Amino acid sequence: MVDPAFFPNPAAISLGEIAEIAACPLPPGIDPDHLISAAAPLDQAGPDAVAYMDNPRYVDALASSRAGCLLVARKFAASVPDGVPALILDKPYPAFAAILSRLYPDALRPGSHFGSLGVSPGSVVHPDARLESGVRVDPGAVIGPHAEIGSGTVVAANAVIGPHVKIGRDCSIGANSSVLHALIGNGVIVHAGVRIGQDGFGFAMGGGGHTKVPQIGRVIIQDAVEIGANSTIDRGASRDTVIGEGSKIDNLVQIAHNVVIGRHCVIVAQTGISGSTTLEDFVVLGGQVGVIGHVTIGMGAQIAASSNVNSDVPAGARWGGTPAKPVRDWFREMTTLKTLAMRKVHTDENAHSVRKTLASGDDSAKDDTPPGSGAAS
Repeated sequence: MVDPAFFPNPAAISLGEIAEIAACPLPPGIDPDHLISAAAPLDQAGPDAVAYMDNPRYVDALASSRAGCLLVARKFAASVPDGVPALILDKPYPAFAAILSRLYPDALRPGSHFGSLGVSPGSVVHPDARLESGVRVDPGAVIGPHAEIGSGTVVAANAVIGPHVKIGRDCSIGANSSVLHALIGNGVIVHAGVRIGQDGFGFAMGGGGHTKVPQIGRVIIQDAVEIGANSTIDRGASRDTVIGEGSKIDNLVQIAHNVVIGRHCVIVAQTGISGSTTLEDFVVLGGQVGVIGHVTIGMGAQIAASSNVNSDVPAGARWGGTPAKPVRDWFREMTTLKTLAMRKVHTDENAHSVRKTLASGDDSAKDDTPPGSGAAS
């Protein structure tokens, strides 16, 4: 089967250009004009492809690779096969990302799914909306009154941009997404199915029923934020929900009302963040983390996957578990539980062995008389 051309064939890049991007000189004897026109895994890369290596699981694949260019972590340099051009780097992955961006620029952010150049006839744009030149709008998209969208932004098929929403330049608003009650900066990527600015979950609970509390805040999304498919960001109740510059949010993440997320945070899939929680800059939440409301996670803190945070986390801390606690304490508890569990297993096995022996009618198991103390003596 022929591979479908989802991304256009890239313009080739020379080894000399790759060395400049990676800020690493080519080894002696390597032709700087040799062209690279693809990227591939170690075991599939041919003479026209670049590959990278920074994981010990793939040492064998590295040793047999025939790539046209390898980006290799310094600790694996000895495993590079003879004759294969290799750049030895402290961190090869960022260099590989930069080279991929050069080879496949269309893969950096979602574009028009219809090939729209300008506003498609199948879209609905309110006459009071303001779109700068260079905005692309796919069929089925709806843009409400007084919305403003900056140049270079793409609004994909069936997306809904609500009244008075402001979206900056060079953004991507994915198919079937909705953006309401929100102000969005420049270079923001919103993937398909994302919901931004809907009601927060606010009710005055009572014995006779639960009274809905109007949610009158906004969502503020700063520059260069990326929001994964089918994630949801509720608007604030009485103040704004804020996503800081450069933060990256994975698919299927729930961010509740009044949450404030700092700059350059990373939030992995299926995480839920309850209302009025604050994440300071550079926080990392692993997959399926749950965070209770009204807590603060300090700058640079990291929370392990599947953990539940129910208290403030100090800056720079590494926590995990349920409830989350410092990683050393968590590991110590897990080790202790494992030891106790194994001890119980051994105890149960010994007890079962004794019961089985007694049931077999072996009198020696019942006789606790010391040897040599019988009546015959």
